[in-house]
Amino acid sequence: MNTSSVKFCSIVALGAALSSCAVGPDYHRPAVPVPAQYKEPLPGWTSAAPADAAPKGDWWTDFQDPLIDQLEPLVAVSNQTVRQDYANYQQALAEVKVATSQLFPTLGITGSGNRSGGPGNAATNVVAATGRHSSVITAGSLEATASWTLDIWGQVRRLIEENKALAQADEATLVNATLSEQTLLATTIIELRFADANIDLQQKTVDAFRDALRVTKAQGLSGITGAPPSAVITAQVALETAQATLIGLGVARAQFAHAIAVLAGKNPEDLDIPHSSSLPTLPETLPFSVPSTLLQRRPDIAAAERTMKAQNAAVGVAVAAYYPTISLSGAAGFSQSPLNGLLHAGNHVWSIGASGTETLLDFGERHAEVQAARAAYEGAVASYRGTVLNAFEDVENDLSGLRILGDESKAIDIAVRDAIRGTEIALAEFKAGTVDYTTVALAQETQLGDQQTQLTVQQGRLTNAVSLIGDLGGGWSDSQLHETGHPKTLPAQPAASSTPPP
Repeated sequence: MNTSSVKFCSIVALGAALSSCAVGPDYHRPAVPVPAQYKEPLPGWTSAAPADAAPKGDWWTDFQDPLIDQLEPLVAVSNQTVRQDYANYQQALAEVKVATSQLFPTLGITGSGNRSGGPGNAATNVVAATGRHSSVITAGSLEATASWTLDIWGQVRRLIEENKALAQADEATLVNATLSEQTLLATTIIELRFADANIDLQQKTVDAFRDALRVTKAQGLSGITGAPPSAVITAQVALETAQATLIGLGVARAQFAHAIAVLAGKNPEDLDIPHSSSLPTLPETLPFSVPSTLLQRRPDIAAAERTMKAQNAAVGVAVAAYYPTISLSGAAGFSQSPLNGLLHAGNHVWSIGASGTETLLDFGERHAEVQAARAAYEGAVASYRGTVLNAFEDVENDLSGLRILGDESKAIDIAVRDAIRGTEIALAEFKAGTVDYTTVALAQETQLGDQQTQLTVQQGRLTNAVSLIGDLGGGWSDSQLHETGHPKTLPAQPAASSTPPP
């Protein structure tokens, strides 16, 4: 090994030794106050670890709805919001590679050649057309170069730390987007199912009003007391109003169907969802765990925590600007004029060098950059803590909603049973001629209102159950964050299918 190589290797070894430190604060996750248990425990529920009672990947199967089971897997594949977040995640992984490359030297090779002429040695002269003598010389060089900016103060390593944390935050954002779109799809399908149930209920109401009109007309023709012409008009208006309402319910139903298609990544006209009278079922065992598990379960909390770590690393990047930048460079190759014999040992040339730069006066720019980075970190801490508190609020709302709606469901079931009995009695008395039609109309209106409330309560319990699963993280945990070298992949979008869902 020649002297130049020894010197260069010594400088490289010194640079590696100096690069073992990193300025700026090391990251520690800030503490968040966590209560021991939820304020809204549900009867019969016990605390459980996420690996036990938590829903797994296919949590939607507990609702036992074939349309939900068919379309939910498409969200992670075809939903465009999810695919956009996946592209952002892939971009973040590339940024990690860009930052990592700055730890290593930059190697290159250069070559040149030129041919020139002019007055020179007579032995090499040629006579031009003008009669004057000139010489023609061909020269060339071939040289390998290397340059390396030493990461003595850890600026590049802090940048890598920042970009890795951002990549993990983007991955968690991708998971959160998938979970959000999946819960939204489940909720929208539930709303569609209850729109169908409301249509069925309204159709039964139309049939009941039509039967009441028939009886009213028959009584009017027979001259029964209590069935004046006004009663026929009243029954006719009630029937027509119910029919108009039945038609209008189709608007919401169509909008739910279109929204479902878009969430599944399909064109609305490509998905035909037939009317169904079956409703999803409330899962018998819903996920429940102590609030501290939210710190690991929810992907939005993981994303906020990773963003906080990235901002902490950004402080180190800003602090490193206070320190000098030291670079090494070297070159080795061959140069010869004339070109003949370029690669002979006698034509070998080399050079090594080092340079350093330091800003002496920047009128507060670096100080302001550090202040901005620290402020961004404090903002990320507040965002993280706020995300955790909002998560607790969301779960408490879900639990209280399930408890209150469960009590309301019991009460409204009794009211519906009594309302149906009241309508039957009023109709029997009307047919017997002991009451007028107003009594029947009032009873039917009460029954319809109670049955609609019953459907609304059932729908609310199901959507609260979906919301609870989403707010508890859907079985996800921050341990599922991938190392940047092994990113998760998104399947290709499947070909469109003409098979209609159940």
